[in-house]
Amino acid sequence: MSITKNKFKNKKVLLVGLGILGGGVTTANWLLKNGAKLSITDSKPKEYFNDSIKQIKGKVNYFFEKCEEKNVADADIIVINQAVPQTNQLVQLAEKLNKPIYNESKIFYENCKKPIVAITGTRGKTTTTNWTAYLLGKNAIIAGNSTDQPLLKILPKTDSETCKMVVNEIPSFQLERFSSAPHIALITNIFVDHLNRHGTLENYAKVKANVFKNQSKNDKLILNYDNEWTNFFLKQNPKAEVWFFSLNKLPENTKGIYYQNGSIYLQTKKVEKVLDIEDFVEFWGKHNLANLLSAILVAYLDNIKWADINKKIKTLPQVKYRQELIATFGKTKIINDTSATSPEGGMAAIERFGSKNCILISGGTDAGLEYKDWAKTALKYLPIKNMILLDGSATKKMLTELGKDIDISKISVKDTLEACVDLAFKKITGGKTILFSPSAKSFEKFKNEFDRGEKFNKIIKQKTAYLRKKA
Repeated sequence: MSITKNKFKNKKVLLVGLGILGGGVTTANWLLKNGAKLSITDSKPKEYFNDSIKQIKGKVNYFFEKCEEKNVADADIIVINQAVPQTNQLVQLAEKLNKPIYNESKIFYENCKKPIVAITGTRGKTTTTNWTAYLLGKNAIIAGNSTDQPLLKILPKTDSETCKMVVNEIPSFQLERFSSAPHIALITNIFVDHLNRHGTLENYAKVKANVFKNQSKNDKLILNYDNEWTNFFLKQNPKAEVWFFSLNKLPENTKGIYYQNGSIYLQTKKVEKVLDIEDFVEFWGKHNLANLLSAILVAYLDNIKWADINKKIKTLPQVKYRQELIATFGKTKIINDTSATSPEGGMAAIERFGSKNCILISGGTDAGLEYKDWAKTALKYLPIKNMILLDGSATKKMLTELGKDIDISKISVKDTLEACVDLAFKKITGGKTILFSPSAKSFEKFKNEFDRGEKFNKIIKQKTAYLRKKA
């Protein structure tokens, strides 16, 4: 039994934030299994959590809607759900009382005994995580930032002899109290995101920097040479050995890999062409080049042979909800890109699929992001008549930016996702692409982006089945 498990055994633990997406339930069950005397609090009423409570296996004291200060004072350890901000009054009270405070990632890293590749960033981290694990091979396990792979559900699997490496996608919320040292840390890029949580872009970047703050000279840090925030990270004086990936030739005396004219080059003391990937951009889109380069670099640093990497590039997996082809109807392709939760994510999809034959469904919840560049990209690649927006707070910002250049009365805005899909199908005369790329968060109408993606898939399945039957 590990040090952390001993800390929880027979201790009074208060879990702050249960939620309905599975992470809180998984954490609660892990704590109970490891001997905690558990209490759970959440600001919402009990009825909201009926399904979650049914999945908890053990005796729990619940404090819904209101948690008294004495409940925090009475606890030996506080565990916070990643959805709970550091400004939460219970978290601040726990700090004032000098209570040990854990979150899911802190528990995971203290208990996982296998080397960990920690992947974070604003865009591309899920694709990079999946491709990294695929290139590393069957002995690598993916963990984190998914309803299918919550950290504490995956943790027992890391004890298996077949597990040699863990690839962890770690978001900024899990890095707020991060004090561990992954064997390899990778930051894909930094763009504006989560300012409603972190306040400023610099604060957001500082939280991301926690992923490498405790690394040693024996560890590796991989950074995106092309991203403007890379210099910010270098100024934090990382102790790890730094490697770079780039879509352009790297400067001399810079270790890393880069792309040039359909080939990938490794630069150490010398430059060596290691892979030819001429067809990659045509199939996967230019935006996925950076994801591929960073995944390849991890594989190289883990001593995977170039010949093995080359074979696997040809069979890279399609990542669920990332520009995923989910159906074809006649000559029409339907793409689910629900994980585009930012303007930049949506722009990447529009640049890849946008044309006069592309119908875009977009819109959602505002997270303090700007849509000026998104609007310019949408207008550059798409006819106005092919834009369908799902009503929401971010949608209003989209319309404001679009309205600076066009008459937005020609853009359809619908209250439901079903209505958006219905209209899209009315426009698919001939061979077209329906692109669902929200470019925004989802919480006004959905639990999260995964719930949104599942609902889109269900609507498409029902719609295509009905139309085929009618035909």
